[in-house]
Amino acid sequence: MRLDKFLKVSRILKRRTVAQEACDAGKVDVNGRTAKPSCQLKVNDLVCVHFAGGALTFRVKMLKESVKKEEADSMYEIITDL
Repeated sequence: MRLDKFLKVSRILKRRTVAQEACDAGKVDVNGRTAKPSCQLKVNDLVCVHFAGGALTFRVKMLKESVKKEEADSMYEIITDL
């Protein structure tokens, strides 16, 4: 699954265009490397999203094309939340 789509479906970021802009600005790392929006995620990848007030690092647990809002947090496991 594409990184930008995962960020939107998992509700880490609100919209796919916001996810694309964050990736283009170099604010998203996958396994320690700056990632493009088209980066293909796999289960167990470590993703770090840098926000103005800190960073969120999480591990991908599941890849699904769509999930309900209540199940979105089951797609990832938070490692650090700064």
